[in-house]
Amino acid sequence: MESPVQLLNVLEWAHLHAGRIAAGAQEAPGAPDAEGAQGAQGAQGAGTGGADPAAAARPGGSDPATALLPGQAAVPVPALPAPALPEPAPPAPAPPAPAALGAVPPQSRRAAVRRALGRRAPGDRAPAAGADLTVVVLAPTDPMTRGQLRRMADLAREDGHRVRWEEARGGASAPFQTIGGLAGVLRRADRIVMGDPFSRYVQLLLTITRAKDLVVVDDGTATMEFVAQLARGERLVRWHRKGGRPGARDLLFAPVSSSARRRLTPNARRRVEVFSSMPVSEIPDGVTVTANGFAWTRARFGPPTVTAGADMVGTSLVETGVVDGERYLEAVRALAKAHGATRYFAHRREHPDKLRRLAAETGLEIVRPELPLELIARRGPVGRTILSFPSTVVHTLPLALAGTGVRVAVCDIDPAWLTDTASPRAQGFLSGVTGTARDVHRLAAVSLA
Repeated sequence: MESPVQLLNVLEWAHLHAGRIAAGAQEAPGAPDAEGAQGAQGAQGAGTGGADPAAAARPGGSDPATALLPGQAAVPVPALPAPALPEPAPPAPAPPAPAALGAVPPQSRRAAVRRALGRRAPGDRAPAAGADLTVVVLAPTDPMTRGQLRRMADLAREDGHRVRWEEARGGASAPFQTIGGLAGVLRRADRIVMGDPFSRYVQLLLTITRAKDLVVVDDGTATMEFVAQLARGERLVRWHRKGGRPGARDLLFAPVSSSARRRLTPNARRRVEVFSSMPVSEIPDGVTVTANGFAWTRARFGPPTVTAGADMVGTSLVETGVVDGERYLEAVRALAKAHGATRYFAHRREHPDKLRRLAAETGLEIVRPELPLELIARRGPVGRTILSFPSTVVHTLPLALAGTGVRVAVCDIDPAWLTDTASPRAQGFLSGVTGTARDVHRLAAVSLA
């Protein structure tokens, strides 16, 4: 995993798949636990994330990559501060483990007993979603992204996942050490879940794995472009770079990128799934698209306290060279004044100097979230209106905040705000992000004096 958003969506994916498995088990009580066998092969994990409602409701406490691989669950870490909740009744004791299992941790011991019996023991609580999976974090260098990733890693551990933190950018030798250390587990895994198919790290790791199941979870708006490029057989290029000439590094890496694209194309021996909350119009033949409804987020957090004011969501379009910095500052000022916004939730990639100017010249309170915005908003408090420019959150926040009464409003990007170096596709892509968003209020581009 390379970003907190990707790790959030891995938890959503694991929650959804575990729920489906649990539903199947309820239809045939006492039947053999087929998921136990799947989990041993690196599948989505056994049990259900909702077996303990109180625990489920309790809040939890750049080119890396994310892979989910077989492994044992790690010891949970403390949850995020939250109002005290009543403790659930303890589960009925599981059958005693055979003497040979005495040195095995309790969670592994229960799993071994269930496999030995061919069924789940009466009263034995199902393990958390994805308990047989390992999350590999290829840590970036950006401090804000690292901080959010560590908090998301805590939540993943609380859900029963093992987290493997790799300092993949910790020096010249780090990539070789990381790839060498992961080669064995990648070759053994039957299923790999990744968050960024454009990442050179991910593409390089894809050349190692022999997995028969590949899953791409949401990496924001980039997911829309990935699916479209895969359907058209194009080389994988991030949307804000498309149209430019390939650099020397691009040409050097081209064979690896081409190999990754071939591996992400389904065939008789390999299945490919895209797990996304984004609209996908061009679906490649054989690719399965599964909707992400943010069920894990709604079960784990909130509902939030909703205030009467408005909050604004920041974007990194200036940092990626798409939007002019001065124009963006003027747009934020005008939008905040028109709608009475008081807080500005910064994107993790926004530069501190830019944020200091925003605070000084707009009067907005700058908030640097410790978790992805979907979780921050769900925890609350949050304004009754959330203002955003075209970004991932115009698709994800309505899902995470469903039923709360919060309105998401998106402001279009005026073509005059784009830089001279912006990709020729930038305006059309950003308009598509806004135009395909569901359950949002669309605002015209603000007028800059």
